[in-house]
Amino acid sequence: MMATARIGLLVAILLTASAPLPPPQARPTAPESPPVHAADPPLFDAATPEEAVALADGGVAIEHGRTAASRLAQYRRLEQALGALAPQRPGVVDAYVVTIALDSDPVFSREAREAGAVLARRYDAANRTIVLGGADGRGGPPLAMGSPASLDIALARIAELMDLREDVLVLYVTSHGAPIGLVYNDGDQGYGVISPTRLWTTFSQLGIGRRLVLVSACFSGVFVSILQSADSAIVTASSADRTSFGCQADSDWTFFGDALVNHALRKPQPLDRAASEAQGLIAAWERQGDLEPSGPQVAIGAGATRWLVALDARGPKEATSPVGRPAVSMLND
Repeated sequence: MMATARIGLLVAILLTASAPLPPPQARPTAPESPPVHAADPPLFDAATPEEAVALADGGVAIEHGRTAASRLAQYRRLEQALGALAPQRPGVVDAYVVTIALDSDPVFSREAREAGAVLARRYDAANRTIVLGGADGRGGPPLAMGSPASLDIALARIAELMDLREDVLVLYVTSHGAPIGLVYNDGDQGYGVISPTRLWTTFSQLGIGRRLVLVSACFSGVFVSILQSADSAIVTASSADRTSFGCQADSDWTFFGDALVNHALRKPQPLDRAASEAQGLIAAWERQGDLEPSGPQVAIGAGATRWLVALDARGPKEATSPVGRPAVSMLND
């Protein structure tokens, strides 16, 4: 899942409205196809490494070539998803789940969609879950695309709904990664990077301290040192200096998503035990493929252990079966 970290110009476009827009007229549409990566990122070659880090810390995003109609469609999809979120329940540790695919390679959208379903079931968050992921290449229902801007907006809305002293954010991010952070790439129209500092700043500004962050990307261990705290938990697909595996476009899962979400988190077991199971599965698959170990990371604070117990107590008592093409099958292709 490695991507070149070449960052240049920050172009931020925010859509705002004082009242909800009327829904579009219904019309027959063909299933969406994921955007194809065909061109090099524009303006990404001029930045020095120091400039790249600074821009990533600012949540750099370049959007170009989008039509007005496509922007309106994306606005409506995001508005609909945010409007469906239920308020928190006083006296209950509610989980709000966000799963997001930041790259338009369809494996990420498929992973984000199923991760949303698994995490919503596990954490009793069926009507407190939002999935951002664009087209999945299989005719799945249209979703608002994953982007730095849509993630910011979703987190801000959830911060309004949740009791920040009582409730928990569960964030699952899947994409390509670079040593400076998570890469955003929507075909040839959207580019950017979300750095650990940027994500930490967003959480801090919104007051979201109780959080479970799961990151499926190369070099994702860079998020551990800055995001870990007594009241948070973080699990990443790799260490800060290693790649992870399984991001082929025709796959249903990355190695990390398959091991952690599709297998371990479907079972009624604590997060630390699920993470350990996932680490074992990933290591076995990497040995099978003679791959350099990715080194998934786990950091669970003492306070997070307590709210995880409260969430798990309401979770399902029976496991569900894995779905989709196993990630390890790529080794046989």
